[in-house]
Amino acid sequence: MKLQIIQRGAEALIYRSGSKILKERIKKSYRNSELDDKIRKTRTRSEIKLLNKASELINSPKASQSAGNLWVIEMPFLDGKKLSEYLDRFTLNKQKAICKRIGESVAKLHENNIIHGDLTTSNMILMNNKVFLIDFGLGYISNKAEDKAVDIHLFKEALEAKHFKKWEILFKEFLKRYAEYAEHKKILEQLKKVEARGRYRH
Repeated sequence: MKLQIIQRGAEALIYRSGSKILKERIKKSYRNSELDDKIRKTRTRSEIKLLNKASELINSPKASQSAGNLWVIEMPFLDGKKLSEYLDRFTLNKQKAICKRIGESVAKLHENNIIHGDLTTSNMILMNNKVFLIDFGLGYISNKAEDKAVDIHLFKEALEAKHFKKWEILFKEFLKRYAEYAEHKKILEQLKKVEARGRYRH
C-alpha cells in the first residue's frame, strides 16, 4: 500500500497507510551517524512507552515499533477532527465541554507523572465525541510541579494564540476538571511563578 505523507515536522514525518499511521524520526545529518541512530532509537522507544502508558489512562492511541525499523512508530489512524482546525467552529457549549474533557485527561496524566510536553490543540483529535491526545514526542516522566505547570502553561498559550476569541472562558473550563487532580493547587501556584518569569523576561 502506498504511503501518504500527512505531516512534516522538524523531528518526524507522519505517514498514513490505510488504517495505520507511521511516525518516522528524521535522520539528522549534522550528527554522527552512529550517534544519530542511537538517539532516534531511544526516543522512539521512549515515545512508545509513554503513548502506551497514557492510553491506559486517557483516550490516546496505542503504539508499537514498526517491524524492521527501529525509529518508526506504528499507531492506528484516528479518523476524527484536529481540534486546532475545528474547535472554533463548534458552539460555545460544545467548546466548553471539550475543554473540560481535556482538563480531565491532563489531570490523569499529571497524577501519573506523565508530561505531554506539547499540549496544543494541534495535538488533539476529536473522534466519536471523545478527545484523543496524540504526539508524545516531547513527553517524559516527572513528578515536579514545575514540569506540570509548564505543561498547563503551553496549553493556555495555545488557546490564547489559536482560539483567542474565547480562550479565557475555555481555559476556565479546562481548570474545572483539572481540579480533580489532588495536587492541582500546588501546580497552579507554580503556574503563576512560571508566568511571572515569562513576563519578567519580556
